[in-house]
Amino acid sequence: MSSIKRNPTRPVQIGQTTIGAGHPIAVQSMAATRTQDLAATTRQVQLLAQVGADVIRIAVDSKKDVEALARIAPETTVPLSVDLQENYRLASIVAPHVQKIRYNPGHLYHHEKDKPIRDKVALIADEAQKNDCALRVGVNCGSVDPDKIGLFSEDDSISPMLASAFEHCQMLDEMGFTRYCVSLKDSDPQKVIEANTRFAQERPDVPLHLGVTEAGMPPDGVIKTRIAFEQLISAGIGDTIRVSLTLPFDDKGEEIAVGRQILDDIESGRFRSVPKLLSGGLNIISCPSCSRVENEAFIDLAHNVRDVTAYARDHEITIAIMGCRVNGPGETDDADLGLWCAPNFVNLKRGTELLGQFPYDEVLDVLKGEVDLLIATN
Repeated sequence: MSSIKRNPTRPVQIGQTTIGAGHPIAVQSMAATRTQDLAATTRQVQLLAQVGADVIRIAVDSKKDVEALARIAPETTVPLSVDLQENYRLASIVAPHVQKIRYNPGHLYHHEKDKPIRDKVALIADEAQKNDCALRVGVNCGSVDPDKIGLFSEDDSISPMLASAFEHCQMLDEMGFTRYCVSLKDSDPQKVIEANTRFAQERPDVPLHLGVTEAGMPPDGVIKTRIAFEQLISAGIGDTIRVSLTLPFDDKGEEIAVGRQILDDIESGRFRSVPKLLSGGLNIISCPSCSRVENEAFIDLAHNVRDVTAYARDHEITIAIMGCRVNGPGETDDADLGLWCAPNFVNLKRGTELLGQFPYDEVLDVLKGEVDLLIATN
């Protein structure tokens, strides 16, 4: 990004990759396979390494996941980032195997609910410090710190995210741990732009990890991500990126290729206008899949939802498809219709209301009926 004046962020080292302080914008991806499937996850890590990933993230949610990670990590020289999910205490056994730990402030409430959040952050930071790891404070729109939500109006989803990010930055700074970056993600590219712009104005020293969460499938997911990246990176905001796409496992390297293409286009001054579909009409949101997904049929389901609802493309309807119990319940709440996947069934929602749980081979017919109802009543 030699032609763009970037924010004066401090350097954060992640193994052999350094972000911030004018270093090249790093391109990341995440293993979508189940972590305990050693063969599949090792293959995915190697595939991402071969296509040039600068950092690869893996999710862990149990001690068995950590045991698997310990066997996967030696198979790559690319820096690994681990996603702690809901169990912050795993930091103690996972840190020796990775170069970065990502935690979500909104998930620190799930274990040891009476323990102060500051103590939990201190444990994570201490383990990171002892094991030469960086941290990412990863704030997501669908899993915001519950103490922050009530401080703002119901229609303001960005301020609670920022309040949480600022609070955790302050805690880490006060602990003397400054080797961290922050991410503020939403499935709406305009909200991603606003959240990261506001954060960068107040904390220009902190490197930012950019991404549109649950961007969906190509080409729509690429377009949404491109919109956010073009506007932020051209303003000097952003030190590492993740393109989150719902893809078959063997095509996961496309996230890296798309990310580098977007960076190259921005550097060369090639910007694309916002297509009509993002300012109105059918909007399908889907997560990129990861080891939390308990049924790989989720990927096919996401593509099938797009196909069977194509007739509604001119109607302003948002459908969200999430692959797991961690992000599914909360991150489908703002959609007109939401689906989140369990091992043997799919939860179907209308807004925040659960309509029922349906087998994978039946849910599409029910979904289509709900789409028809929305069209008829709007």
